[in-house]
Amino acid sequence: MGKTILVTGPDLDPAAERLVTEHGYKTVHTPAYADSAVISEHLEASGAEGIVSRMGRIDAAVMQAAPQLRVISKHGVGVDNIDIEAAAERGIPVLVATGANAVSVAEHAIALMLATVKRLLPLDAGLRAGRWEKAGFSGREIAGSTLGLLGMGAIAQATARFAKGLGLDLVGHDPFAPDSVFEAFDVRRCEHVDDLFAASEILSLHCPLNDQTREILNAAAIARMPGGSHVINTARGGLIDEAALLEGIRSGHLAGAGLDTFASEPPAADHPFFGEPRIVLTPHIGGVTRQAGARVGVEAVRGIFQVLEGQPVPPERIINRKLLAATAATRTNEEG
Repeated sequence: MGKTILVTGPDLDPAAERLVTEHGYKTVHTPAYADSAVISEHLEASGAEGIVSRMGRIDAAVMQAAPQLRVISKHGVGVDNIDIEAAAERGIPVLVATGANAVSVAEHAIALMLATVKRLLPLDAGLRAGRWEKAGFSGREIAGSTLGLLGMGAIAQATARFAKGLGLDLVGHDPFAPDSVFEAFDVRRCEHVDDLFAASEILSLHCPLNDQTREILNAAAIARMPGGSHVINTARGGLIDEAALLEGIRSGHLAGAGLDTFASEPPAADHPFFGEPRIVLTPHIGGVTRQAGARVGVEAVRGIFQVLEGQPVPPERIINRKLLAATAATRTNEEG
């Protein structure tokens, strides 16, 4: 077919759809959370030159079945569902929409923090069940607590800005962020991640999921956190050892958690988190707002056409740019 952009998901913001049409292309959509075989089928049938990656994994087999594919653009910033090395080997840039959904996700992180620390859901459930639990209740004031930020990218920065307004003290860890970022948001830098865990009465995760960060919040890390602390995750579920988190809460060492993401999505119907009232759960919708959807969708599509039309792409948006350069250099040496 050609002149097609594949969206791995059932929808795309109308503003992004209009941008596709303006460039003389059309979109084809996969079902939600389609597996690699279904994505491959849609790529082969449509002849799509670009992918807006929303749901489902884009692996080497998908790319192998689509020799016409020239660019993959993430609808957001988390690329753990894309094999970026396989893309680089085929000369396919993988783009991210950096910062486009930062405000929405940061708002959701703050909402999860407040709901969890203030125990809103158990109190609501008790009242609906006929219990008036004021007698003997002792809540917690958030102001003056220490919020730890694991990662200092755009979402963490927006979270820091909101948290300051609530009177929280901020610490952070990010080996790739310059000191100026920490200074701009009055965040005390922790050089080692263990220092961050030890200081965080509330820990909010904002780092990418990769081999270095997978299950970075494990039993040992949880043990370093102060007793009665909370965990908030709006990034990727794989950052957490879920069994260790559950044990930390059941043992009383952790007071609770607010999670917008799971190690496997959607989670199984019998996932043990569902039986723990001290965990507030949402279905990975932190960035799913009308405003963020428009910004992210437009940025994702704009990046695709920048590549297809040979226009410059801001280097910070090409997540595999170093791999692309290394692959190109290797091929040049081999040919030479």
